[in-house]
Amino acid sequence: MSTAETTPPDATGRSVRDGGVRTAASSREPAHWLAVVGVALGIFAIVTTEILPIGMLTGIAEDFGVSEGTAGLAMTLPGVLAALCAPLVAAAVGRLDRRIVLIALMAVLVGANLLTACAPEFWVVLVARGLVGLVIGGFWAIGAGLAPRLVPAASVATATAVVFSAVPAGSVLGVPAGTLLGEHVGRRAAFAILAGTALAVAVLLAASLPKLPVGTATGPRVLRGLLRLPGVRAGLVVTCLIVVGHFAAYTYVTAFLRDAADVEGSGVTAFLLLYGAAGVAGNFAAGVALARRGPRATFAVAAAGIAAAVLLFPVVGRTLPGAVALLLVWGFAYGAVPAASQTWFARSAPHEGEAAMVVFTASFQAALAGGALLGGVVVDASSASAVMVFGGAVCLATVAAAALSRDPS
Repeated sequence: MSTAETTPPDATGRSVRDGGVRTAASSREPAHWLAVVGVALGIFAIVTTEILPIGMLTGIAEDFGVSEGTAGLAMTLPGVLAALCAPLVAAAVGRLDRRIVLIALMAVLVGANLLTACAPEFWVVLVARGLVGLVIGGFWAIGAGLAPRLVPAASVATATAVVFSAVPAGSVLGVPAGTLLGEHVGRRAAFAILAGTALAVAVLLAASLPKLPVGTATGPRVLRGLLRLPGVRAGLVVTCLIVVGHFAAYTYVTAFLRDAADVEGSGVTAFLLLYGAAGVAGNFAAGVALARRGPRATFAVAAAGIAAAVLLFPVVGRTLPGAVALLLVWGFAYGAVPAASQTWFARSAPHEGEAAMVVFTASFQAALAGGALLGGVVVDASSASAVMVFGGAVCLATVAAAALSRDPS
């Protein structure tokens, strides 16, 4: 049996392993492409649910009588709990078939969205968002690295790109559509529709996923071992920096567009659509960049693009053409980040595939929450323009961190 058959590739086709179980489908085995689509749709539903408050932050604040910074807790809380739940869920489920775990987590997402749709008080929204954090931590940690277990080794790069395309797709379709629904039929209807979407995905996963046994449970000992690896520690630094910088700014981009650029209603939706479309393109371009240049260079270029766009927003983004141009650059650059981060961790820990995805998920979500929280502090203390400068400065620090790191082997 060849190495490619016993160890699955990462996002660029390089080999990684998952807990002692053969996780790459050989060329003689059927490719579960419908399951790949199901996982991608699951991540799409999760990403859309997680970041939907960005498009209706002002409305949430007004509905519950809280400040926009406080309303931003609807973004912060899921990220914090996702970071905590990624290792906890992986440890709690032990060797339980990952097919069952993914379906169960999607069912929890259905309940969380229904609770948000019916919430009479803001604290109920926060409870529901806490459940979203549980789903994010568990589903991402398992699903982000699942493509190698569903398709032959030669198709892993394509399957991984399909899975990660769900991240910008959540922006290009989910957030603008949800924002539009929120403006026309109310935020409650938007979350109710998301609950229905999650239910449909749960049914698809039940119908398409094969059995996904695990040989070695992802426990504390395994995770501690990963954190001792230099490549994993470097991946943590660059991932946390770029995600903090991005989400500090992006969480409040709607407020900036409305306050500084005088963009209202459908205009905001159109701008977010352009951003998301650029993100989808950036995601697939990242696959080529990762294969040719590696995650370090891809990270540096993406961080430089985000930094340039965000830092210029307070100046150039006050005009409609300027805002459109910067959102296109910003979206394209950020589209490369999830795949680059996943690849960095996978290459740094080639013998612990699921554990590497747990670290990836925990760091990504902790940074998302931190970015949204810090952005809220800056917005409440100053303005949406100030948070753009803050986010851009953090992304510049990412460029320096990536330049000082070594490519994971």
